[in-house]
Amino acid sequence: MEMLYERDADANLIKDKKVAVIGYGSQGHAHLLNLRDSGVEQVCVGLRDGSGSIAKAEAEGIEVKNIADAAAWADVVMILTPDELQKDIYAEHIANNIREGGTLMFAHGLSIHFGLIKARPDLDVSMVAPKGPGHTVRGEYLKGGGVPCLVAVAQDASGNARDLALSYACGVGGGRSGIIETTFRDECETDLFGEQAVLCGGVVELIKAGYETLTEAGYPPEMAYFECLHEVKLIVDLIYEGGIANMNYSISNTAEFGEYVSGPRVVTSETKAEMKKILEDIQTGKFTDRWMQGGQEEIKDFRAKSDAHPIEKVGADLRSKMPWIAANKLVDQERN
Repeated sequence: MEMLYERDADANLIKDKKVAVIGYGSQGHAHLLNLRDSGVEQVCVGLRDGSGSIAKAEAEGIEVKNIADAAAWADVVMILTPDELQKDIYAEHIANNIREGGTLMFAHGLSIHFGLIKARPDLDVSMVAPKGPGHTVRGEYLKGGGVPCLVAVAQDASGNARDLALSYACGVGGGRSGIIETTFRDECETDLFGEQAVLCGGVVELIKAGYETLTEAGYPPEMAYFECLHEVKLIVDLIYEGGIANMNYSISNTAEFGEYVSGPRVVTSETKAEMKKILEDIQTGKFTDRWMQGGQEEIKDFRAKSDAHPIEKVGADLRSKMPWIAANKLVDQERN
């Protein structure tokens, strides 16, 4: 799979466009600020009336429009609202307002791949998906780097959809670190699987189970927190830097040997079989149907139970004693 960079794209194409980003959450603020700092002079954010994000955007000097006006004004409309809201937002505010021959963009393939949004045939439909949270997308850009981006085209009415998508990716910093071409299907299904089975679902449940195992055996919760949560970042950073071999080179021989003999006892053939079932639920749309048809209520209960887990209380107390974490935090909820 070829990696593309700024030299492989025309970074100036996006600078001549009016770009409206719908939503000012984690990804929305990062895209807007990075595009502006990359020389895209005409940008705005589309927000619902009364949105709590209006003040945050205006504090950064970003022009705010209501969603319908933003869609009518722009050449490029990037939808960065939560997946569960996109269908209704598109139908109510964008479908009849986006200009003929305009470009509709996404940072995730779900709404297009599973048919929640059906774009007009005159529109280009593309995707620029930075492979990291929005706060990282902004943070790496400010350091002079960027987060790698996936780019895909679902509908190429103009014949220039790919070129503009590559240019947009450069504008948010992807051209500095690498751009990979893919499809809406591949991005959507692999992204959902990675989140559910490994990055979020898998890691979080592993952390909780490890913490519970130690505390139920009588060990201090603070020790369990450090061993099962705090040090995850140290290990992940080593893997991120140079792969699993780099991590194994850096840890003790005892830890490495324990990895080989105990890891397969935790993640077993039964675990992998369950992963395959998760992937099947994603591929068939079963997961998306559940999320769109009742998941918004389910998530409230899940969130409350997760927030009430003892590891959260212990962690908050320990982190309050480690001021360097707050000094370098990625997420500032007052600004984005």
